[in-house]
Amino acid sequence: MIRAAVLTVSDRSAAGTREDRSGPVAVAALRDAGFSCDEALIIPDGADSVERAITAQVLAGVRLIVTTGGTGLGPRDETPEGTSRVLTRPVPGIAEELRRIGTAQMPTGMISRAVAGVVDPHGALVVNLPGSPGGVRDGMPVIVSIAAHVIEQVAGGDH
Repeated sequence: MIRAAVLTVSDRSAAGTREDRSGPVAVAALRDAGFSCDEALIIPDGADSVERAITAQVLAGVRLIVTTGGTGLGPRDETPEGTSRVLTRPVPGIAEELRRIGTAQMPTGMISRAVAGVVDPHGALVVNLPGSPGGVRDGMPVIVSIAAHVIEQVAGGDH
């Protein structure tokens, strides 16, 4: 069973002033798809926080990391910057497809700056999603449809 983790990136949720509504949606989708996934970890916004959290999960053996939040244009929305520090091989097609689906649902989907890619040599796939429950609900089918294949390929499996 592939280990997965969900990181909710939100200053307000980390401070306890807003309920995390997107993380549980991602966790449920991962579990329903057969991934092993603990409850979402809530971390504050900011590139440093995101970089540290992703790195810790990768070093702990997690092979699929989904982040929710921090992909927009707010002053503290730095999830893509923190994620990019850790990625060794970007996979832009994943983020492009997630933006396409998001924009089809709501025009503001096109302003997502989300990224996706692989962390070598650990073989982890990291994908950013928006912080809205709807955006997570729309994006998770894409992620679960390709994640096992990507992780297998990175580990040297056949195409």
